Amino acid sequence: MARRTSLEDATCAIAQALDVVGDWWTLLIVRDTARGVHRFDALQAELGVSRKVLTERLRLLVEADVLTRVPYQEHPPRYEYRLTPRGRALLPVLVALQDWGDTWVLGDGSTTATAEEASAEARRVHELVGTRVPKLRLLDDGGELRDPVAADSPYTVLYCFPGAYARADSYPPGWTDIPGTAGCTLESCTYRDRLAEFTAAGATVHGVSTQRPDEQRAFAEKEGLRFPLLSDSELSLVAALRLPTFRAAGAGRLKRLTLVVDRERVVREVLYPVTDIAGSVTAALAAVHGAGA
Repeated sequence: MARRTSLEDATCAIAQALDVVGDWWTLLIVRDTARGVHRFDALQAELGVSRKVLTERLRLLVEADVLTRVPYQEHPPRYEYRLTPRGRALLPVLVALQDWGDTWVLGDGSTTATAEEASAEARRVHELVGTRVPKLRLLDDGGELRDPVAADSPYTVLYCFPGAYARADSYPPGWTDIPGTAGCTLESCTYRDRLAEFTAAGATVHGVSTQRPDEQRAFAEKEGLRFPLLSDSELSLVAALRLPTFRAAGAGRLKRLTLVVDRERVVREVLYPVTDIAGSVTAALAAVHGAGA
């Protein structure tokens, strides 16, 4: 069996981290387990890696306490691979790599909260149609853990936005200079004003940003929102769906997009990029009506 070369630098945290996850297959395994792919055969099919290589990488990740084995069948014994708290702490690393790739490899290096319609990033987001949202929990603006997909409605509209604050001086410096950031308050208030139409169509509305729940709560109270805002500050949903992000004031922010998800957690419609704020709300409602029809 091939042995990895230890980086043997006891004082460098980068070297020590790479000793655990410095292999590209390893990070891709973490990526796919975050997306809800947990079983050996499913991971192999998703990655296209040999059984030998996958077995070795999974062993290393379990030994490093990045993954844990969870039994799902007794005879014969079968296991799923789930991220541990140590493994989930790698999600910001994956998101940062994706953001760097979107910005510098697929893009021109500029900071933006949107994308071109014909971009590879936009194609990746639209490929979510037909896929399932993994089961996870996000803190809402009341501090309660909540599934982003409502179990008691036929459809859930998840509108993702960069950030909205109760006070104008709370926005990061240079916020309005970043293309695509303007309109978060308008978007939330438009969903608020048209909430009865979504409810009548059988849809629950959830807003999602990477802000802290207390920031979201202050904004929701100021604007009188009547639906929950969910905090993805730990980037669980971002990593699970490979949602596009950008960085502002040292923090990762969601780019503006909308997902329409059915009760079985299947993504039925994607709106991205969103350039017409009010129009995107109308389009989301039309998507709900279309899915129901």
